[in-house]
Amino acid sequence: MSGNGGRGDILVIGGGISGLTAAIEAAETGANVTVVEKEAFLGGRVARMNLYFPKMCPPSCGLEINMRRVKTNPRIRILTTSTVESITGGPGHYKAIIDKAPRFVNSKCTMCGECTGVCPVDRPDDINVGLSTTKAIYLPYEMAYPSRFVIDEATCLGEDECGKCVEACPYGAIDLAMAPEKEEIEVDAVIWATGWDPPDATHFEGLGFGTFPNVINNVTMERLSALNGPTGGKIQRPSDGKALESIAFVQCAGSRDENYLKYCSGVCCMATLKQARYVREQYPEAQIHVFYIDLRTPGRLEDFLVATEENERLSLIKGKVANITEDSTTGKLTVEAEDTLSGRKVAQEVDMVVLATGMVPNGIGNTQVEGGVELDEHGFLAISQPQGYLAAGCAKRPTDVATCNRDATGVALKALHLSAE
Repeated sequence: MSGNGGRGDILVIGGGISGLTAAIEAAETGANVTVVEKEAFLGGRVARMNLYFPKMCPPSCGLEINMRRVKTNPRIRILTTSTVESITGGPGHYKAIIDKAPRFVNSKCTMCGECTGVCPVDRPDDINVGLSTTKAIYLPYEMAYPSRFVIDEATCLGEDECGKCVEACPYGAIDLAMAPEKEEIEVDAVIWATGWDPPDATHFEGLGFGTFPNVINNVTMERLSALNGPTGGKIQRPSDGKALESIAFVQCAGSRDENYLKYCSGVCCMATLKQARYVREQYPEAQIHVFYIDLRTPGRLEDFLVATEENERLSLIKGKVANITEDSTTGKLTVEAEDTLSGRKVAQEVDMVVLATGMVPNGIGNTQVEGGVELDEHGFLAISQPQGYLAAGCAKRPTDVATCNRDATGVALKALHLSAE
């Protein structure tokens, strides 16, 4: 038990929706929580979405209240631009060493933006998957927390060669002399909420990702659809900005495949049906083609599928896509598959293709853990209770946002029990 009047000390690794939920639930029950997030902001993958299930909410809908609860709870300590170097010990007696990378912007920042006006260096915008740029000093996104700018050290020219932002800041918020720090903390329980990344679809033979500019993945599609995305929410062909007359969604791109990802990520079908609605709202006359192996919409989500199917300009083709080719003159793409219901081969020409690429777990990253951490055959955390660690959300299985929230709440309760032992 913690000696500072709380119900124990808990380390949460990851500041996405699962990590935030676990931290808030534990802290509001009386625990002292340290959240370690490698990015410069909280929110993880949810912050990058346009809308998410079950209510088709924008990220601000779900994250805003969580950010407010974090800001007003003195039992929650947030460490961004930080990673956990190592963990030793066991349940009730863990020691963690945290590497804290410099942000180069302190708490005096008011987000006035004067610094960006003088910064001479551009960098790819991570939030917009490189489809736009920011300056080397930037605000990750408009409601980012912590609410302050950050400098990309790998891009910045450095104080000797530049430093214009220091002179431009009227509040003395920029400190290019900030140095990396290490901190050791003792905690009773550790929650891994390390989330997921999309797989590198350039490895998926025949699908054209990385070769044909109009073949994108579902993560990019979310950013193209978002009002704060690189196109202001306008879905258009990346190659030329052309409006869409037709589009294909390719399900299980690299998933359920012995050569790549053997498992089903569970949420890709619903993500595609959601994104098909994005297209329909902007292009009522566009033809939408969905190539699938199986459409998995469990429980009440079946109603979403039925409503989507009713659109006469949406066709569902049961068949795994074998190849995608491009007409280099027009930029149009031809999607080839076998329709297993009719036995016919299909060669469908479209303006753009969206690959539903699934989830790859981040696991424990580069953290050195005494005794190791159990992983399943796919890299998800498969932690047994005697091991003492806990995993939340997509760190242990592919799942949607609502399920992540429920799971993280349960994990927080388990962490409190470990703290009380």
